[in-house]
Amino acid sequence: TVDVLTMTATPIPRTLYMSLMGVRDMSMLETPPSSRLSVVTEVLEFSDLRLQRAIQNEIDRNGQIYFVHNRVQSIDKICTHLRKLMPGVTFSVAHGQMEPAALEKVMADFIDGRTQCLISTNIIESGIDIPNVNTIIVNRADSFGLADLYQLRGRVGRYPTVRQAYAYFLVPADWVMTQDAEKRLAAIERFSELGSGLKIALEDLEIRGA
Repeated sequence: TVDVLTMTATPIPRTLYMSLMGVRDMSMLETPPSSRLSVVTEVLEFSDLRLQRAIQNEIDRNGQIYFVHNRVQSIDKICTHLRKLMPGVTFSVAHGQMEPAALEKVMADFIDGRTQCLISTNIIESGIDIPNVNTIIVNRADSFGLADLYQLRGRVGRYPTVRQAYAYFLVPADWVMTQDAEKRLAAIERFSELGSGLKIALEDLEIRGA
């Protein structure tokens, strides 16, 4: 008899800690889908040149891009900057403070391929599965939790056949990060192989504490 069954692909330190303490049993599915590749993961300083390369590489293979900027107040400014940087690319903006009808249209245009790059807050973190999106760029990645970074990276690499996906986590140039932020970014870059959720949960548990 199973009293409580929790299935998750997201590394959750609390649930892991309960398992380690014997409150819950833990089982792991360690075999990834045969058609998936690990997401190539890089932590980079913000650079217009690297942005151009990352976006153009995906456009060149007819793919789409997520650009995550988790500040509604400045998201339009980022969109303006990217449009100036890459005038041949179609961009759109999505965030939770938009009118529902406007947000729905933006998402429909992106899903249908009419928009090449979606600039959004972390509302795409879960429940979004668009196989043609195989590059994600996360701005100010140092401000995200480790589980959030893992979830965001999981939005790419879902193409129905084997296709390499890329995740770029950006921090400001010459930025002095907190020690915990450095640990989180080092972990997401180090544990990039498929099925690394448990390792990330262990790292997150160590950083945040039980």
